[in-house]
Amino acid sequence: MTETSQGLAIITGASAGIGAVYADRLARRGYDLLLVARNETRLAALAERLEQATGRSAAILRADLADAAQVADLAERIESEKALTLLVNNAGMGLHGSLATSDASEVSQLLALNVVAPTLLARAAVRSFTKRGHGGIINLSSVLALAPERFEGTYSASKAFILNLTQGLARALQETDVRIQAVLPGATRTEIWERAGKDINSFPPEWVMEVDDLVDAALVGFDAGEIITIPPLSDEGEWNALQAARQAMVPNLSRREVAERYRVPA
Repeated sequence: MTETSQGLAIITGASAGIGAVYADRLARRGYDLLLVARNETRLAALAERLEQATGRSAAILRADLADAAQVADLAERIESEKALTLLVNNAGMGLHGSLATSDASEVSQLLALNVVAPTLLARAAVRSFTKRGHGGIINLSSVLALAPERFEGTYSASKAFILNLTQGLARALQETDVRIQAVLPGATRTEIWERAGKDINSFPPEWVMEVDDLVDAALVGFDAGEIITIPPLSDEGEWNALQAARQAMVPNLSRREVAERYRVPA
């Protein structure tokens, strides 16, 4: 049981998988919780277990974050909640098929849940935290943000958006005490695969990380002040080299003159 409160952490997609493990770890660190997901029964059971195990308060909110009105309500709560110190943007989904074979309604739902909701919730948290001078945001992205050729492109694109959003916000917040982190999991043993009609057991076993290990590693990165945390990546130099190459290219991306290779022959 933790005596010292670290404030309130709001976790989306908290009923199972990565979100539920974040809830457990953060409660044990001394955070009170607001657990957000669609499955109220699971949320209530998790909240009861964590309150008994840690002594921290664990409230629940049943919400569908693919619904604009419910996102707006949660964003308003985030911006006005004075006890809030941490937002974990975790809720997400994948498609059953490809962009071409999935229903348009499912594609719209993915974009609402994976892109629109975390953006608006992060906006609310930034507005709240910058007024009070401190706070933290953890955004769940994916290694597929860096490897769109390896999986379904719409999901990968949504996670690349989260990566770019986090890097842009980190730059904007660098002179403040508001911290932001993007976590890029590889294949992790959670229900998202089954809900998207995919079998995680069909992957090579050495590819699949257990969810407890993933969250524990991500929190090590958060404690270290990392902006980008990739728990499966052993060689940090590979990420640094990628960023260095990108930054080296940036000065050449906007020029008055068309590049020689694109000039129309005389």
